[in-house]
Amino acid sequence: MRQEKPAASKSATPRRQARGERRIAQLLDAAAGVFCRNGYAAASTNSIAKEAGVSPGTLYQFFPNKEAIAVELGGQLLQRAHEMHGQAFLPENLRKPLPELLDAVLDPVIAFNCENPAFWALMHGSGVPGIAHGHEALHANLTTRILGVLRTFCPEATEAELNLTANMILGIFKSSLDLILATEGDERAAYIAELKTVLLRYLDPMFTVTEFEREPRAEIPH
Repeated sequence: MRQEKPAASKSATPRRQARGERRIAQLLDAAAGVFCRNGYAAASTNSIAKEAGVSPGTLYQFFPNKEAIAVELGGQLLQRAHEMHGQAFLPENLRKPLPELLDAVLDPVIAFNCENPAFWALMHGSGVPGIAHGHEALHANLTTRILGVLRTFCPEATEAELNLTANMILGIFKSSLDLILATEGDERAAYIAELKTVLLRYLDPMFTVTEFEREPRAEIPH
């Protein structure tokens, strides 16, 4: 008489899923380190597997190639970047004086980039279409948020003037971020302080509306 096979444990599938999620997180963390040190072009699946302490075969169980790893990692970082921008551009920040507004907006953005150096490496050096499209959307969203702030503080400026100023702000920030990410400690802090000084001196003459003259319900577009 044929014996019935024991029923599979109900917890087996969730356990396998949890192990798979941990392995994916391990591989993405390893990829972030490799992309930062070597750049996307020079990185390989073998180097990522070695960094993660697994065999290439294990890596291929989850990702078919390097691009798939970059797309997954880039997608997660882009989502976190969108969330961070939402925290930086809170509506109540519009009630702050310009120096405090710069602190409130710049500090979380700079901290995110310093804590996630792979973000900069992938957004500006991978050339992967999926990442490039996501980065363009993030850039457009950030530009919209900056324009919202400028419209509140500079109500008499034309749209052309506002767009020029927004692009200059982003250009100054990106150039400064290169220096910030390349340094640490006191030197990094000095570059951050210089960035804020530059933007303060650039924007202060343009801001014709003070925090006390603005509508309490003014909001930064999302």
